[in-house]
Amino acid sequence: PWDSSLWTDSDDRVRGGKSQSHLHCESPERAEFFGNLDITTLGGAGFASQRTVGILHLDLKDYDGLVIRVLKSDSKKYTLTIKDEILPPREDGRDQSTISWEYDFVPEAGDVKILWDDLKPTYRGRPKPEAKPLDVSSIKRISFMMRSFFGEQEGDFSLTIAHLAAINTRPTSSESEVSFQKDPVATHAPAPEPVPASRSSWLSWVCGWAR
Repeated sequence: PWDSSLWTDSDDRVRGGKSQSHLHCESPERAEFFGNLDITTLGGAGFASQRTVGILHLDLKDYDGLVIRVLKSDSKKYTLTIKDEILPPREDGRDQSTISWEYDFVPEAGDVKILWDDLKPTYRGRPKPEAKPLDVSSIKRISFMMRSFFGEQEGDFSLTIAHLAAINTRPTSSESEVSFQKDPVATHAPAPEPVPASRSSWLSWVCGWAR
């Protein structure tokens, strides 16, 4: 289930900006990522994001990608970011930069499916095509981001999510149901119900819960 204590803000205020983000867990099955994106202070740039706390140590090598179940959206462009490397903080307490794997999307209500090959490597916001492949066996951080895309968007934003899950698009051996694994983030999640095999996918819950 969603737990706001597992998330923290990472906004452009660390660079002198004024953008702000929040993750409000309305219930264990529903979270809202919202805030305000300011692009005036930093001359057209700006970002507001919520990221997981600490280091996750998620092993998703048996999966083909991720799926975001969107409940409500303002139709702005969002970014999902994944990191497989986290370095110790700098002396001033700020994070050291590492490669980020990003996927931009304009969500509507429903599922946003993201295969591993859809994620593109960047370094400090710039493409890094020569980066080594994403290590999906060692996912250490996940973030939801709202950014300006060089002045393309600004102001209030809101995205309501049911869950983020790892997905395997390959058929399972079972003809009647597919299996789930325990939520690797929230260790006290209840046992999930089987999902019909007609979906031809099986999920491991990363954030949130579906009923």
